[in-house]
Formats: sequence, C-alpha cells, structure tokens
Amino acid sequence: MKTLKRISALLLALLCLAGCGSGGARSLTANIEPARLEAGMEEGDAAALAGFSLDLLRETWESGNALVSPLSVLSALGMTANGARGETLEQMEAVLGLPAERLNGALAAWAAELPKEKDCRVDLANSVWIRDGGSFEADQDFLEAAAKWYRAEVFASPFDAAAVRDVNGWVEKNTHGMIPEILDELQEETVMVLVNALALEAEWEEIYETDQVWENEIFTTEDGAAQPVTLMYSSEGRYLKDQGAQGFLKFYKGGRWAFAALLPDEGTALEDYLDSLTGERLHEVLAGAEETLVYAAIPKFKSAYGVELNGALKALGMTDAFDAGRADLSGLGRSELGPLFISRVLHKTYIEVDEKGTKAGAATAVIADCGADMPGSVPEVHLDRPFLYMLVDTETNLPAFIGVVTDMS
Repeated sequence: MKTLKRISALLLALLCLAGCGSGGARSLTANIEPARLEAGMEEGDAAALAGFSLDLLRETWESGNALVSPLSVLSALGMTANGARGETLEQMEAVLGLPAERLNGALAAWAAELPKEKDCRVDLANSVWIRDGGSFEADQDFLEAAAKWYRAEVFASPFDAAAVRDVNGWVEKNTHGMIPEILDELQEETVMVLVNALALEAEWEEIYETDQVWENEIFTTEDGAAQPVTLMYSSEGRYLKDQGAQGFLKFYKGGRWAFAALLPDEGTALEDYLDSLTGERLHEVLAGAEETLVYAAIPKFKSAYGVELNGALKALGMTDAFDAGRADLSGLGRSELGPLFISRVLHKTYIEVDEKGTKAGAATAVIADCGADMPGSVPEVHLDRPFLYMLVDTETNLPAFIGVVTDMS
C-alpha cells in the first residue's frame, strides 16, 4: 500500500508537470503494476457478457455484413466506467452486464489467459490519452484503476494534429496494421480519449488442402440472389445445436480458440434468429458443443466495418453518459471548461478468413469532452446463406468477435 501511494504521488506530480513539456505524447504509468488475479471469470459473468455481445450486434447491424468486437468495446467502456458516478454509472453497468468492479476483474482474468503462441495469438492493449495544457486534471484513482485492471498506458498529449497521428499510430501498431486509424480529429472540447486495440492472428488446427477449397460455389442471400463464392469444406468434430439453428466449431492451433458459426434453419431469417437469442442461451450453446462428426463449409471472405456506437448504447439504456447536462464522469477528472461527458464512441473491425486461418482486428475509442434433438445422420452445415459467426474462447465460451454475413458481393 505504501508503494502504491508513492506511485500515486509520482503520477499526480507528472500530470501536474505535463504542461511543461515540449509537445508529443509521454507515458505516465510505466511503474504501475497490474492487479494480481486470484481467480478466473465466473460462469455467470460470462453469460452476462455474452448478452452484451448479442445486444451490441443487434443494435449496430442495419443491413449487409457486420462485425463487432465485444471484448474491445467492453475494455474501452469498462475503463470509462471506473470514472462514472451515480445514475451514469448505474446505466453503464446495466448495459455492460456487470458492476464496474466485477467487470474489471472479469476482463482482467480474460485478458490474462489470451494466447500468445506464434500460430494462435490474441493481443489486447488499452491506453488513456489526456489533454496536456492545464485545462484538465485527471483523477489519480481512475488512472491507477485503468493501469491496474486494464494494463492501460496513460499519455499526456497536446491534442493537436500530431496527437491524432499518435493515437492512430498506436492503434495501427497494436492491431498489427489491420485498423490503420480510429480518429479523424480532436475537438477543442475533448480532454480525454480512452482507446482499446485488439488483434487476433490464428492458424487453423487443420489447414485446408487444395482439394478442399472450391471456387465458383453459390451463396444465396435472403432475397434469393445467387452470388459466387469460394467455399472451404471440412469435417469437424464439434456440433452446435440451438432452437432454430445448427452450427459447428472449427478450432485454431492450440485447441482453445475457435471459429464458431450458427446457421438458421431454412425459412428462418437471420435477423429473427438473432432477435430470439439470449446471452445465457448463446453461452449454453457454445459450452454444450457436442463431440460428433459434422460436415462443414466456410466461405473465404474478408471484411472491414466501422460504426459510431452512440446510438446503439443509448438504445440499450446508456443515455446519461452522452448528455452534457446529466453525465456524471467526475471520477475521470476535473476540467475548468465544465463537466465531462462522452461525445463519441467509435468502433472499427477487420476480419480475413482463408485456407490458413483468421486475422481479425478491432479498435474502440471513447471520446470524453467537457460540457432441439440431434439428427440421426451426420449433419451438414454449409455456410452458403446468411449466418452468424464468432471468434470464440472455448474456455470461457465468450466471443471476442461476433458478426453476420449476409452478402458475398
């Protein structure tokens, strides 16, 4: 505790001195150690986070293909929640699915178990960027929480054009080049930006051979249009069954992470199936994967997606944080320009699925301004029409990415 107090004093002194620098971002949290974890994620917490994953996809998907990263969004908003108070905090906790303290522990436990092998690697990074110049004083308890639970780097920055390049450069580096930028500008009213970056690069446990990859196959959209697609066929050993859908797991190297797909039954619209799912049921479906043969086909595809999450989060019930007159983010710090509120939550994703494996990246920025039964025969699940898919940690049975494919044009 004495060591932590000394670190806190040093951090506060650095923040007070930040305006004396000559420009550019400087790290302020190099000496703060991450929290020591005593246990992994609880099953009930995992079901709650699966519920948020589905809510996030439902609220952001309008048409066409979509992909969001619940892990990235939870990380950025989880950090932010440590600075929220009162009704603002209650709304954030209700939307995210867990109280802030439990969310801190759950995400830290998940992050600690992310694979780091060369052929299956998931890199997660967080950062907090603070306006340098004296108009804003960050709360030291918030910064310590961000560093301890989220391993966040904290930077003081002048928030000029160079700062935008710094943030985007940090995102590009930590997504392995898959997300080249997250910010387009920083407003004069912006005093803090909380950023998450996530990168997954994994080889299939069994790479597709040439004779398993068929070009000029047909993907049928929900309106009946036939589109040419390259399908990759295989026999898998984990079958998923839900009310109105069936699917499979295809594992990456190491056997813990997998590509999971759920294909609605013929005649069931993907949107209707997605609307029927709950987090608890999704978690149960993934956890209950049956060891049996399933003939599978995955389309070869890549996709980039970007969305501002303000509307989705408000629709889910997180309204006060975006309202300059109602937001209570006093735990983030104090500004002479007025109370803090969230002006934008930006999210971008990228995915590429081919014969060798999967590459996926995500970045999220929170910008704070002031003011049924198994079939008897071998099931076939060919993803040749609209489907739901996830990149799943099969230990927690949680999706780090969740998306839909409705169009291959």
